Amino acid sequence: MPGTKKLVIVESPNKVKSIAQYLGEGYEVMASVGHIRDLIEPKNLPPELKKGSLGKFSVDVENEFAPYYVVSDQKKKTVADLKRALKDADELLLATDEDREGEAIAWHLVEVLKPKVPVKRMVFHEITREAIEKARDNTREIDTALVDAQETRRILDRLYGYEVSPVLWRKVGPGLSAGRVQSAATRLVVDRERERLAFVAASYWGLTAQLLPEDASAFEARLARLNGDRVATGRDFDDHGRLTSGATILDETSAQALADAVRLPSTAVTVAKVDSKPYSRRPAAPFTTSTMQQEAARKLRFSARQTMSVAQTLYENGYITYMRTDSASLSQQATNAARAQAAKLYGAETVPDKPRVYASKSKNAQEAHEAIRPAGETFRTPAELEKSLRGPELRLYDLIWKRTVASQMADAKGQTASVTVEARIGEGQLDGTVAEFTASGTVITFRGFLNAYEEGRDEERNADAGGDAKLPPLTQGQTLGVADVAADGHETTPPPRYTEASLVKALEELGIGRPSTFASIISTIIDRGYVTQRGQALVPSWVAFSVVRLLEDYFGDLVQYDFTAEMEDDLDRIADGEAERVDWLNSFYFGSDKHKGLRRVIDNLGEIDARSINSIAIDDDVTLRIGKYGPYLEVQEPGAAEDATPRRVNLPPDLAPDELTPAKAKELIEAPVQTDRELGTNPESGKLVLAKDGRFGPYVTEADPEPEPEVDPQTGEVAEPKKAAKKTAAKPRTASLFKSMDLATIDLDTALRLLDLPRTVGADPETGAEIQAANGRYGPYLKKGTDTRSLPTEDDIFGIDLAGALELFAQPKYGNRRASSALKEFDADPVSGKPIKIKDGRFGAYVTDGETNATIPRGETVDEVDFDRAVQLLADKRAKGPAKKPAAKRTTTRTAAAKTTAKTTAAKTTAAKTTAAKTTAAKTSAAKTTKAAPKTGTSARAAAKKPAE
Repeated sequence: MPGTKKLVIVESPNKVKSIAQYLGEGYEVMASVGHIRDLIEPKNLPPELKKGSLGKFSVDVENEFAPYYVVSDQKKKTVADLKRALKDADELLLATDEDREGEAIAWHLVEVLKPKVPVKRMVFHEITREAIEKARDNTREIDTALVDAQETRRILDRLYGYEVSPVLWRKVGPGLSAGRVQSAATRLVVDRERERLAFVAASYWGLTAQLLPEDASAFEARLARLNGDRVATGRDFDDHGRLTSGATILDETSAQALADAVRLPSTAVTVAKVDSKPYSRRPAAPFTTSTMQQEAARKLRFSARQTMSVAQTLYENGYITYMRTDSASLSQQATNAARAQAAKLYGAETVPDKPRVYASKSKNAQEAHEAIRPAGETFRTPAELEKSLRGPELRLYDLIWKRTVASQMADAKGQTASVTVEARIGEGQLDGTVAEFTASGTVITFRGFLNAYEEGRDEERNADAGGDAKLPPLTQGQTLGVADVAADGHETTPPPRYTEASLVKALEELGIGRPSTFASIISTIIDRGYVTQRGQALVPSWVAFSVVRLLEDYFGDLVQYDFTAEMEDDLDRIADGEAERVDWLNSFYFGSDKHKGLRRVIDNLGEIDARSINSIAIDDDVTLRIGKYGPYLEVQEPGAAEDATPRRVNLPPDLAPDELTPAKAKELIEAPVQTDRELGTNPESGKLVLAKDGRFGPYVTEADPEPEPEVDPQTGEVAEPKKAAKKTAAKPRTASLFKSMDLATIDLDTALRLLDLPRTVGADPETGAEIQAANGRYGPYLKKGTDTRSLPTEDDIFGIDLAGALELFAQPKYGNRRASSALKEFDADPVSGKPIKIKDGRFGAYVTDGETNATIPRGETVDEVDFDRAVQLLADKRAKGPAKKPAAKRTTTRTAAAKTTAKTTAAKTTAAKTTAAKTTAAKTSAAKTTKAAPKTGTSARAAAKKPAE
């Protein structure tokens, strides 16, 4: 029997306390901690369903793409807690985020909890008392069109990944993956590197003059024209080094001669023209998700993932509005708050008469939310929050606050002056030549929005180095002196590599992905090893080249930018109720007049030549191969037979693809081959000691000396050496070189010390246990029985004495890291109820609650991980289940199957398929009548699912 309270379910545990406080008594607020169920992994399907149409994807492609959902083991406790709370409630309010994912979470909650009380959808875009109370009083029904769009996207990604990724495993390498947006993003980075590979630099020269007016300071001007003809700059050349205009190219000789001529006393230098025009600059629009990620990358050096994590924390604690939005518009409340604050802080004159209105410029913009801004009807200044916010949170809030306030301020005003100076040469070989120099400068007379904020800019390619000059007052005809003239050599620059900021901008402009996915897209291509970071730049790996080439050659549509953007448009139409999910999925997977169809492409792939896919011609006789253990050069030796095995040359691991030019390849090929060095003989064993370079780095080893040949004293003939007995010789000793050691200079004594490791330091005077120093897989360490301690450096293996070793063992095991073994500590995990910690392990930093360990992904630092991110990492790890424990998985599958015996058994029969088709038709019919009847969370769309709870 229903109780007397109202149950409110939100996504994140961080929201619970604030929302409960604003709603007051009579409400219980709980968190679902994201999705409570998802598509089951096909391997975990009930055995009787694995051979059917569900078996490949856990999506019934033959029955209108009905998905098979399950509640994960990690979420069963959450679901049980929610069901228990629902028993005492008289109303259920679903307060998940107002986007596709949030709407889908709300729908899944209804499907799993099966409430017998009224269900309402409660949405808000900021966590303030006013917003929460307004959302409580203005509820709505679940929007099943949004749910359809999310489900279509989820099924689309499952079909794409599960069909295409196995092709990559077979033809490129194990562990690779393909995805609807990650593949397009990878292609963007690879295409840019291809442009850099094909780039040919062009050289050109120019002149920079320091000109000196009488009674004024000198100013800088650059050569613009020679005898009326424009002088070439970097923008006059294409990426192949070809001139694309009629500009005059100066070489070094002509530039130096011209500079010398301008310096001559006989050269008349006068001001030919002075222009002045008004300058005006508008403020940037308030932040969307994309522009926030770009600006945080430029100004705060945040990764996209870190930006979203910090913004999530700010939102959940009531400091900013919802941080996933394409909209640049502000509500009337926010506009009034920004204008009032600007007038108060910077003066009434800095606020225009009318409020500014901004429209989104992004392709496929979804404007369900307003722009990202400080929360509330009155903005809190960063100074007011210095006690409650620290570090990244305060810095990002400061950026959002400044951007929002500045967006409602007046234009910056000023004057831009430009001057043309003529230098008429009066003697020498260049007599009569007229060189025109130009300079410009802007004087800001009214700062306007610049008082609060100025948007950062990406570096422009081949931009003039000069920039604005500080110009003194000048008049036409005025004579100038020449303080100095310098001839400057320049080269055009290749297209810059993407940074996280510029890649986010490109994805947004092309319509690939959504604001909420940009951070995960970049994280995915980094985690997969397709891209690495070199400073701020994103550098593709050679494996990424192979992956993109295979996708371009055999799945061309899937990595076309327009096609990927069209899919986003189609999902929008489904979300708006203008298209049906089943029709669209049929077209995408089975094909139509518009699309070839993924299934048809897979069935007609033909033979893929893996060797060709993994090969790139560098020069006529040099080919790059991407092999199992990394890339290498393959070169055909001159004069070698056609069937001779080509020579292989390893590539330096830090060599970027665009740096592998034919000249660099030749340098690597012609470099002296590192052969084994004989260091001498071990006096104790008589074995040769060799220094070698192996696949895992340089090392030393021992080898038996070659036996002396036996000579017959009578005939003088040399006898054949006797072959050693098989499998009788002991494995030779080996030892890796320390990082501080050089293969070319290591000597015999050092090699013998390495081969003799572990080194006995001494015995513990209390226990008599022997203490040894050694170099292990995870670095240098001390060992005493089963107890170990890490050593600071490899050199300490030889340097530490017994007293130092005993001192280390007297400390806590992780005492040389910090008093607590935890790098960070958080509140209790909402699932396990145990405190969350970040620790430093053998494989790097990881998150743990004492039951589940989740490694922090590559590219993400400990500082970037907050409580919410830690909870998500643990949830993701739990969702994957235990590694390589088939028995446990079978038990889980049987449990899921046992709970749905009636439903899954019915799904096996033909009659069930007919019934499902009818119920799907009912759903379609219901969808077509949505304009007449409101959508509910328990609509006919549930009949098309195969739930397993």
